Formats: sequence, C-alpha cells, structure tokens
Amino acid sequence: MPLNPTDLPSLGTAPTASDIIAKHIREAIVSGEFDEGEPIRQDDVAKLFDVSKIPVREALKRLEAEGLVEFQKNRGAVVTSVSEPEIAQIFEVRAMLESNAIRLSVPRMTARTFQRAEEYCDAFAQETNVARWAELNWQFHSCLYEDAERSFLLNLIRSVNDRIERYLRIQLTLSGGTGVDDREHREILAACRARDAEKAAELLTQHITKACESLLANIRK
Repeated sequence: MPLNPTDLPSLGTAPTASDIIAKHIREAIVSGEFDEGEPIRQDDVAKLFDVSKIPVREALKRLEAEGLVEFQKNRGAVVTSVSEPEIAQIFEVRAMLESNAIRLSVPRMTARTFQRAEEYCDAFAQETNVARWAELNWQFHSCLYEDAERSFLLNLIRSVNDRIERYLRIQLTLSGGTGVDDREHREILAACRARDAEKAAELLTQHITKACESLLANIRK
C-alpha cells in the first residue's frame, strides 16, 4: 500500500533526540541548576532520557559550540564559567550586533511589529517569574530585529544571548525587578515608532551597557 504524503510527519522539522536533550540541558544551565564547572555525566543523561550516549554527546557538542559547556581532559563535559572581563566583552558584542540589527530593521517595521513589541513590554512588566522575564526580554528584543530580514545576524545575536542568559537572569533577580528595563524598552520602542533608527540604536546600546554594569556590580557584592 503506497504511503500517503499527507499522513507523514515532516522529519525535516521534527526535533531529534539530541535536539531535545540539548534543550533540557541548556535550560538547566541557564536556570542555574548546573553550577559553573560542574560536570555533566553522559551516562546519567543517557539513562534519564533512555537513549544511547550518541545523542547525548551530539547535544553536548552543540552546547560546546554555544559556549555553554566545554570538554576537559579526565572530566568530560563541564559547564563553562565566564570571567568578568569575558562578560563585559560579550555585552560589548551584543551592543554592536543588536544596534546594527535595529538600524536595519527600523525603516521596515510595520504596525504589527509595534503591536507585538508593546504586548511583550506589557507582559514583561506584569511577569513575576524570572525565567519568563528572560524569555519575554528576548522576545521583545528579537521582534525589533526581525524586519531587517537578516537571519544569520539574528541567529548570531541569539547565540550571544544564550551564552549569557544565566547571568541575565541573575541581573534581573538581583536588580530587584523589571521597572528600569521596562522603561528603557518603551523608550526604544518609541524611537522605533518615530522611525528614528539612530536614536533607537543609541538607546539600545545604552540599555545593554547599563545591564552589563548592573550585572557586574551585583556579581561583585
């Protein structure tokens, strides 16, 4: 009996075992369930997901490429630690990439973009869960870059944000909430609505720089 194409799942879009494992380990790292320098035991992960070690290793290699884990001799995969100078450099790269993305995006933004961004702002301001803060923060920022139609740039920005998401969660928690970030988000959005790409880029750079300064100040306490 011939197969009916309409009944078949799309294997090109279905997540693989390594995709699912990488997602769960990534969340455990950024949420702080894994400490910096803590080893991730491949045997334990394979047993947990009831798979061989092959997809586990594939997932860990992907997270290594994202800068979240590193392979060490005699220890295997461990959660990476990031020094203060490295954090500062990552935020500096964030500012360069994201300010460029918003410059390219502003002239092409639509009413739907502004509506989505405002909805994310409202949800961000009302949220009390730090994990959702981080998610909504990314959704707000990324929706302001999408109209640039630079998928490689957006993916690069996402990877940089993934690298420091655990620290962003710390910064949001220790800074006492979302009030400052909400105000700055709305100022950036107002510049976008006014089609002032340079002002939006300037405000965004200041926003990212302040977040970095707040994070480092709280880490040093």
